[in-house]
Amino acid sequence: MNPARQAVADAHRHEWAAVLAATVRVTRDLDLAEECVQDAYAAALGDWTRGGVPSKPGAWLTTAARHNALDALRRARTLRSKLHLLVEPERAGAPASDGDDRLRLVFLCCHPALAVEAQVALTLRVVCGVATPDVAKAFLVSEPTMAARITRAKKKIATAGIPFRMPGAAELPARVDAVLTVIHLLFTTGHTAPTGPELTRTGIAEHALDLARLLHGLLPGECEVRGLLALLLANHARRATRTADDGRLLLLEEQDRSVWDAGVIAEAHELVVGALRGGGPGRFALQAAIAALHASAPSYSDTDWPQILVLYNALLKVWPSPVVALNRAVAVSMADGPAPALAEIESLERDGGLVGYRYLPAVKADLLRRLGKAPEAAAEYERALALTDNEAERAFLLGRLSETGGTPSSKD
Repeated sequence: MNPARQAVADAHRHEWAAVLAATVRVTRDLDLAEECVQDAYAAALGDWTRGGVPSKPGAWLTTAARHNALDALRRARTLRSKLHLLVEPERAGAPASDGDDRLRLVFLCCHPALAVEAQVALTLRVVCGVATPDVAKAFLVSEPTMAARITRAKKKIATAGIPFRMPGAAELPARVDAVLTVIHLLFTTGHTAPTGPELTRTGIAEHALDLARLLHGLLPGECEVRGLLALLLANHARRATRTADDGRLLLLEEQDRSVWDAGVIAEAHELVVGALRGGGPGRFALQAAIAALHASAPSYSDTDWPQILVLYNALLKVWPSPVVALNRAVAVSMADGPAPALAEIESLERDGGLVGYRYLPAVKADLLRRLGKAPEAAAEYERALALTDNEAERAFLLGRLSETGGTPSSKD
């Protein structure tokens, strides 16, 4: 790749959100801002090929995009009709920084007026600069479907007059939590794809990690922001060992820990310490502490399961989710044995909060297998298979089903 093309690609990954946020401030129209930024990147490729890459590519792109925006507004003579986004007034003598604008952009895309799936799609498209066809591929929907979803989200922002501003002090905790939830959902979708032939979608996971780093850089004092970044890092450090060369899913106890990214794990550990230091840790800080314990154990047999169970008990108090309860049951099985964990799983089944969740029968099947109840385990593996669309996970479950003497149904 020639230097100019590489510089444009690097600037797209690292500068897109800042350039777009600065342009929205001029246009006050998200669609127009996107067009102007795309034109700036296209112009950069030719200009930088001819004249060399500038010392500050982000500043060059921001200036070019803002000029494009001003030209477009002058040509159309519709400056006032383009005030779809209500920008908060600037305080005298305190112009917004690039960081402020990027954070406004993140909060805009993760506004609670939008459905969660729209928040996720819009964040990928607008904040990460992922092209609409690629967003569609990531979520296995058609390009027209994803384009319509993103367009509807933009129209809702415009018609509802959602402001391009930082939330007020009273709104901030809930809004930060919404942003963290969207980023975590993005990472989860990439870390273990819900459908498709591959276990992971690395590009999506890395976009989520980039967003978490951006948010941490802009809100370094927020413990839950530290916690989310630590959680993502601790999990992403294992990415190279989660499947074998033939694509087979590898359980945690099978993974080669010498290949894990020790530098990333150390960074996660440092962030966890900072996230827990504030007192009263939240759900992301506690999840990060659990992930860090897994990542730092020298071997699977050396995992501190009693401490992990303590952390799950605390997590269940601050975030009483049935998924957390399911994960806690796995920790119970490792600390106290499969029998008490099976009782907890059966209680979760009676509550009905995880109907249709593929990991519930998968966990139950594993506990029954460990207890020597092969026929019952086989039935649960069948249930899990019926709910699973990821091919790597299906292959793993089919292998377990065979081990327990079960026979795949015709649809499997």
